Amino acid sequence: MNKKLLFASIVSAGVILMSSFNTSMKTLYDFKCKTIEGQDFDLSKLKGKKVLVVNTASKCGFTPQYADLEKLYKQYGGDKFTIIGFPANNFGHQEPGTNDSIKSFCTRNYGVTFQMMQKISVKGDDIDPLYKWLTSKSENGVLDAPVEWNFQKFMIDENGNVVGVAMSPEKPDCDKIVNWIKGSK
Repeated sequence: MNKKLLFASIVSAGVILMSSFNTSMKTLYDFKCKTIEGQDFDLSKLKGKKVLVVNTASKCGFTPQYADLEKLYKQYGGDKFTIIGFPANNFGHQEPGTNDSIKSFCTRNYGVTFQMMQKISVKGDDIDPLYKWLTSKSENGVLDAPVEWNFQKFMIDENGNVVGVAMSPEKPDCDKIVNWIKGSK
């Protein structure tokens, strides 16, 4: 076999292997979860939308971000954008409540209408599979972004891929998030 033919065969095999690798990566749409009311929720229902995924807590210094999240949702939410909140008690026991008490707190204090999910773990040995995917480059193919505190925000594109993260101190209406929603840099 001549060198050019051998090289072409190796390149073709590499392209096929890379294609297989890319298609085997999961997207947001491969996950199912439960709403805060206990209903099954297939995240594939969100195809075509940008999704902001946020781990939340009711007794945190960042808890007022619920108001900012709701404002963002009211301004941009709809056919092209949505927000999903995942209560978690991983940091300083700042989300000790039950799903019912969390829902009541969010509604009563912040008028939350975006989708809240059941309380999960966002780190550690009992990390929820969705958060394992969100936080690990080996799972999402894009970035390693372990959750460092409550109200870390993951940006998911219309194809269900992780495209960025905004850390807890970054408000939901920061330029990074708003420009991403609007489709500008």
